[in-house]
This record gives sequence, structure tokens and C-alpha cells, in this order.
Amino acid sequence: MDDKKDFKPYIPADQVVPELTVTSILIGILLAILFGAANAYLGLRVGMTVSASIPAAVISMGIIRILLKRESILENNMVQTIGSAGESVAAGAIFTLPALFMWAEEGIGDTPNLVEIAMIALCGAILGVLFMIPLRNALIVEEHGVLPYPEGQACAKVLIAGEEGGSKAGTVFAGLGIAGGYKFIADGLKAFPSQINFSLNIYKGAAIGLDVLPALGGVGYICGARISSYLFAGGTLAWFVIMPLIYLFGQDVLLYPAAETVGEIFASSGPSGLWSNYVKYIGAGAVAAGGIISLIKSLPLIAKTFTKALGGIHIRSNGTSRTSRELPMHFVLTGILVIAIVIWILPAIPVNLPGALIIVLFGFFFAAVSSRMVGIVGSSNNPVSGMAIATLLITSLLLKSLGNSGTGGMVCAITVGTIICIIAAIAGDTSQDLKTGYLIGSTPLRQQLGELLGCVISALAIGGILYLLHVAWGYGSAELPAPQATLMKVVVEGVMGGNLPWTLVIIGVFIAIVVEILGIPVLPFAIGLYLPIHLSTPMLLGGLVRLYLEKRKKVSKEAGKADVDNGILYSAGLIAGEGLVGILLAVFAVIPYGSDSFGTFLGSLLPAGLSDNTVLSSNLTGLFCFVLLLLSLLKFTAWRKAD
Repeated sequence: MDDKKDFKPYIPADQVVPELTVTSILIGILLAILFGAANAYLGLRVGMTVSASIPAAVISMGIIRILLKRESILENNMVQTIGSAGESVAAGAIFTLPALFMWAEEGIGDTPNLVEIAMIALCGAILGVLFMIPLRNALIVEEHGVLPYPEGQACAKVLIAGEEGGSKAGTVFAGLGIAGGYKFIADGLKAFPSQINFSLNIYKGAAIGLDVLPALGGVGYICGARISSYLFAGGTLAWFVIMPLIYLFGQDVLLYPAAETVGEIFASSGPSGLWSNYVKYIGAGAVAAGGIISLIKSLPLIAKTFTKALGGIHIRSNGTSRTSRELPMHFVLTGILVIAIVIWILPAIPVNLPGALIIVLFGFFFAAVSSRMVGIVGSSNNPVSGMAIATLLITSLLLKSLGNSGTGGMVCAITVGTIICIIAAIAGDTSQDLKTGYLIGSTPLRQQLGELLGCVISALAIGGILYLLHVAWGYGSAELPAPQATLMKVVVEGVMGGNLPWTLVIIGVFIAIVVEILGIPVLPFAIGLYLPIHLSTPMLLGGLVRLYLEKRKKVSKEAGKADVDNGILYSAGLIAGEGLVGILLAVFAVIPYGSDSFGTFLGSLLPAGLSDNTVLSSNLTGLFCFVLLLLSLLKFTAWRKAD
């Protein structure tokens, strides 16, 4: 990366080109809603989301260059700036808000309404952008050449390589179409099973399986073989070590919190029953410990970031050039004060004004941490959930110490955690976008306005998306396990009610400590321990496809990198395609049709007997279809020159 003194943006400061236009706003808004919906579905299913910046930039180039026959790199950058906000708002919201829906199903509190969800999301999203504005000079400009901001750089490279925009957009759309068709056939028409299981009768308590769906393969490819293997390693420990041990030593034992003996649970629910009754609490302890360990390791970085942030408030650009203009500081401070007042008067957040100000202070702290951390490790590795867990623990303990430990205290804790979670996610996304803009020469003021616009639209949309998914399948179900939100729910309940199986949780804590001592990244391993192995297995297969592309010896370095990059774009399309069709199927599931729903009607469209065919409904058929899907990934990478 160039040193700050020698750096020159792609578009000079004295050159004015289209940027915040009606076209960029409309396309950006559409992509914000689409990627927000797709990532909400993905995150609620597997506990992970993916960055939308590069896919949004590529789609924008395809639309503006090919369909509208015009070129503007800054206009394309504005589209991805607005569009990526949807993914970040969704990421922050789905990690926490589904807990409120699950409590309502259990008779604890009321289901949040659309206005409450929108206001909570809006408060967090706007604060995330406003907090990042005074950090821009300290982190983006002053530390250029020090903080790489990997996604920001990658997005800038894609935008600068604008002449390749058409073919790259085609790759994203190909993945989107193939994944959409695959998902519709598998889960809409029910032509073949989307989840396959293989029980091991000679090794009681163990099992292996996978959800043969496009998004999981795509996530595995984007994460790579290393992260995917950590996830799978955690699943292996749970499903091939801990669960068989529980069955071996506890067949006739009644273990808390289950109401049946281990043998009875296994007889009725199989290995999945052991996971849901015991292992998920061990996994929750590991994830919580992993998040806290990550924060403790980052304390020197946090201190440095906080110092820089405080100094950055007083450092403003001396010049008035286009690439130095930002939202005025009085606008930023006024906006923060207004949001604090809104948090104070919002019924969904029962805190007084000092409490609202404390939320704002915590939010700025985590925004500073998030913005700097993504500059080093990238947005995909930003431990937002760890920050949310730390916030929930502190908030729950404070509320309980003040006597607010009932339903109101639990709802308040989750709501505060939601705001902090969204602040951290948005601040990380905004910093990557501003880095992209810095490299290509965009106007910070216009980018910041674009971020705010994307946040407003995404916050208004996320409530409807959450409601739709809740009505269609319900959170905590097999279709939408909502792993992060379930974990947050467990943490708050445990602190407030003291009814957690603490022995299991503490076992998970010490597993995380052992993993950290061994030098293995804790969070991906802990998430793999917490999630069903059906999710980490297909991710590993996707990661192995990328490993194959990276390790080929008879391909030049440049060609190999191009293949890997094409695979990332295609995988982004796979994720978006499944997520969007998943939302469509959720709509069908709530549309009445006869005595049932339109979704049920779709599943009965196959000719009589075909859907019950032993070949089509077998595990091997589902596995065969997933292998074909992975081969399609190679078609757009290693085999693309053979077209």
C-alpha cells in the first residue's frame, strides 16, 4: 500500500464526476433491501453473514455500464455504499432481536411491533455512521499504509477494474440464478432433501450430516479452508467426542436441564436430542468465552483506538477540496444527542436519560474498536457477537443489581445489546466503505449521506423481514435456528434468572481456554461447537474447493488469483440467490391457499408418488445434487476458459 504522503486517489480531488445521483440512490436502496433480506435469512440459518460491498459494486457496474450505457466509478461506489448498509443492519439485528420473538412465544413479554424494531435498528444504525465520522481522519487518512482495510481495498480494486464489470456482474448473477433455482426445487417443490443425515449405529451418540444448500457452500468458499476447518473441528468435537461420551456414561442418568434420561432422549430424538439438550449449552459457554477472550486480547488495540478517536474529533481537514469535505461536526454531535433523547423516550428501551447517554458512550467505544479491528482483520472477522455478549453481560448485571430483573429487565438488556450490536456492525461497514472512497477519490460528505440513507431504508425494512421469517418458520426452529440470538437469550436468562445449566456452560468456557492455549482461533472453533454439524460440513466442502483452486501448480499466480476471485463473486451470488428465494418461500408459507398455505401447495405439485420416490428422497440424491452445485463453482473458475 502506498504511504500517505505519496498517495493520490484514482479520481483527483479537482475532478468532479457523477456520484450521489438518482440512479445510484435507487439502485443502492434496492440492493440494501435485497442484501439485507438475504443476509438476515443466512445469518438466522447458520449464524454468519457475508459482506455485500463487492457484490453490490459488481452488480452496480453491470447495470450502469451495460444497461444504462454510462460510466462513473464514484456512482458505482455510491451504490455499494448504500447497498452494503442493508447487510450490516441485518447482521446487528438478527444476532439479538429474535430473542424477543422467542420470549413472546414462551409467554414472556410481548412480540415487538414493526415500529419498535424499526426505531431500535434506526438508533443503532445512525449512531454507527455518526460515530465513524470523527474517526475517519484518525483511521482512514492518518493511518493510510498502516491499516489495510482488506474489504475496502478489494472493493476499490474491483471498481477500478471497471472494464471487467460486465463479466464479473455476469458471474454474480449466474450464481444467484443457479442458487435460486436449486433452492426452489429443493425446499419449494421438495424434489430432493435439503438436509441429509447419516447415523453411526456402531458409535452411539455420534452422527454426521449436512444441509445441502447453496449458501453454505458459498460461505465456506468465501471463508476459505482454514476458517471452515476450524468450524468443522468444533462440530467434530461436539458430535464425535462429547455426545458419544454423554451417551456412554449417562444412558440411565437424568441430567439437568433435560426432563428425561439420556437414553430416553436418544431413543426419541437421536443424536440431535443430545445436542439440543446438552451440547448447545457447552457451545454457548465456548462462544461467550471466545468473545471475551477476543476482547481481552484486543485491549491494547482498544486503548490505542480510543486515544486516536478522541484526538480525531479535533482534527479536521484544513483544505476545502472535494475529497476532504465531511459532514460538519456540529451536525454529528447534534445527531448523536437527538438519538440519545430518542433512546430515552422510546418505550421499548426503559432507561432514563443518563442511561441513554451511557448507551451512547458504550456505543462510541465499540464503534471505535470495530472500526479499527476491521482495518486489520476485515469485516468478515469482526467479533460483533463478542462485543454484544460483553454488552449483554454488563447490562444484565447492572439491571439486576438495580432490581430490574424481571421481564422488563430482560427485554431492556436485549434491546440495549441490539443497539450496540448494530452500532459495531455499521461502524465496521462504514469504515470499509470510506476506505474504498478514499482510494478511488470519492467525496466523504456524499458517502456519509449515502450511508445514512442506506441505514434508514434498511432499518425500516428489517422489521418486515424479521416478522415474515418469524411467521413462516419461527425462530429456534430447524429452518431458522437463529444461533446467535438463541445464545444472547441464554446469556440474559442465565444472568437474570440463574437458571442456566452452569456446569455445561463452564465446560464450554474451559474448552475455549484450552483452544486458545493451543493457538487455535477461538471464535470459529466455538461457533462450530455451538452449531449443528449439518452446517459446518457443507462449509468445509466449499472451503476445500477454494483450497484446490489456491494450490494448483500448473496455473500462473495471476490466473489462479483470478479464478479464486471469480469464485468469491459466484459464491456471493449463491448466498444471495438462496437468501432471496428463502424469503420468497417464507412469503409463500404465510399466503393462505385452500385449507393450508401456498407453500404447502408448491410442495404437492410433483406428480403423485414422485416426491415419495425412494431414490429422489434418499440421502445420496441430496449429496449428489450438492456435488453438482460445487462443480458449478468450478465451472465459473477453473473451467471457465474451456467454455
